[in-house]
Amino acid sequence: MVEAKLYAFDSEGEPQVVELDERLFGAEVNADLLYRTVRMQLENRRQGTSCTKTRGDVRGGGRKPWRQKGTGRARAGSRRSPLWPGGGIAFGPKPRSYHIKLPKKMRQGALVSALSDRAGEGRVVLLDRMGFEEPKTKTALALLNRTEMTSTTLVAVGTSEYNRPVKKSFSNLPGVKCLAATGLNVYDILRHQGLLLTLRAVEELKERF
Repeated sequence: MVEAKLYAFDSEGEPQVVELDERLFGAEVNADLLYRTVRMQLENRRQGTSCTKTRGDVRGGGRKPWRQKGTGRARAGSRRSPLWPGGGIAFGPKPRSYHIKLPKKMRQGALVSALSDRAGEGRVVLLDRMGFEEPKTKTALALLNRTEMTSTTLVAVGTSEYNRPVKKSFSNLPGVKCLAATGLNVYDILRHQGLLLTLRAVEELKERF
């Protein structure tokens, strides 16, 4: 049985201890799936636009620098050889796609593994709701301190709760990232020490599975 503390947004009383869904937070951690998914996310962010000029792309070099024999120098056919300064680049990068695709079940399994890893270490904290009426970094910091989220923290809220006041309240806090539950991903979970979820975010995660 996996448990987590449930705090109230409007109250500073003692938190409740609630049981987490075993399907999401109590699964066995699959390190291989975590590695594959993180690699996929990082590779898919690469633009793949790096481009170098080969000897055929560099301007000039049409004439043979000197005759083949009799000069005492090494043979040379072009001033744009990769061996020469100003020449082309041999085996340099060219535009390409780094895109990697994983099956849906593998991506879901990796997300469950990441959630279970954080829950197993007691780093998952629940919040009944997120109700910022205006951006307030001071209030957001006080909320994190009250929920004992003092290190790097990922805050995931429901889609209906994810608005400008909520986003701006956490944006100026170093090491803190706020996103909607629909955008919750393996890389961000593993990159942050703590995970703060609203009850609405947990419900949306259940709907995804």
